[in-house]
Amino acid sequence: MFHVGDTIVYPMQGVGVIEAIEEKEILGEKHKYYMIKMSIKGMQVMIPIDKVQKSRIRLVEDVLTLEHVLDIFQNGQTDITLSMKERYKVNTEKLRSGNIQEGAEVVRDLMRLNKKKSLNSSEKQMLNSARKIFIGELGIIRGITENQANDLLNKKVG
Repeated sequence: MFHVGDTIVYPMQGVGVIEAIEEKEILGEKHKYYMIKMSIKGMQVMIPIDKVQKSRIRLVEDVLTLEHVLDIFQNGQTDITLSMKERYKVNTEKLRSGNIQEGAEVVRDLMRLNKKKSLNSSEKQMLNSARKIFIGELGIIRGITENQANDLLNKKVG
């Protein structure tokens, strides 16, 4: 499914590069693993190839998809009728999906809410994590630094 050198997005973790595909023996069983170097914190992650679909790892999106997502990010509506508990549940599901648009919606909505009133600690943490992941993918697609990607998001949130 993936090849060495592919840039991927690992939901809830961020952007990474597949550095190798290796066979490892763990608990007496041999399995092939994707060896992924993550951009955030530079950590190394091993994902069993036979579990990759369940992990929802995907290739970084293309420019056309990104432009569509950025349009929704800027012009989409934020549902302010949800309670904090409902919003947290919906946002967690969106982030776990690994879908770039859903992740961008979480970032947009929490950024907008944060402008109106201070978020609680769990939503602040969710915003920071989701934002890092989105900024990482945005930077790679556009070929810009994380600071430039961050500035772009700040301009687009309404």
